[in-house]
Amino acid sequence: MTIKVTDGEEGGWAVLRVSGELDLMTSPVLRQRVHDVVADGRHGLVLDLSEVFFCDSSGVGVLIATRRLIRSCQGSLRLILPAHGAVDGSHVNRVLAALGVRRLFDVYPDVSTAVTEESSPLSA
Repeated sequence: MTIKVTDGEEGGWAVLRVSGELDLMTSPVLRQRVHDVVADGRHGLVLDLSEVFFCDSSGVGVLIATRRLIRSCQGSLRLILPAHGAVDGSHVNRVLAALGVRRLFDVYPDVSTAVTEESSPLSA
C-alpha cells in the first residue's frame, strides 16, 4: 500500500500529482497535502489522479472532502481522470461513476487542459 504525492504549480494552479493506491491507509497523506495547499493560500487546485490504480471509499471520501474545502474558500477543484489507459479509462473515474458522485467534479483529460481557463470539463 503506497501513495506518492508530488506538488507543483502550473498556470497559476496548485497541482498535486498522485500515484499508487488511494485507500484507508494512504488517503490521510493526500488529505494532509490538500490542507497544506489551502493553508498556503492556494485555492485553485488540480488533482492529477491519472496514476492512481486503486481507490476505495476512503479515497472517495478524501476527494469529496477536498471539494467541500476548496468550495468553502471560493476556490476551484479540477480532477485529472484520463479516458484512456486501463480498460474503460481510469480506475478512479469508474469508482466515482459507480458511486454516482462523478458529476460532482470537474474532470479533465490532462493537466495542461485543466489549467487553461477557457477549457470545459469532460461530461459526466
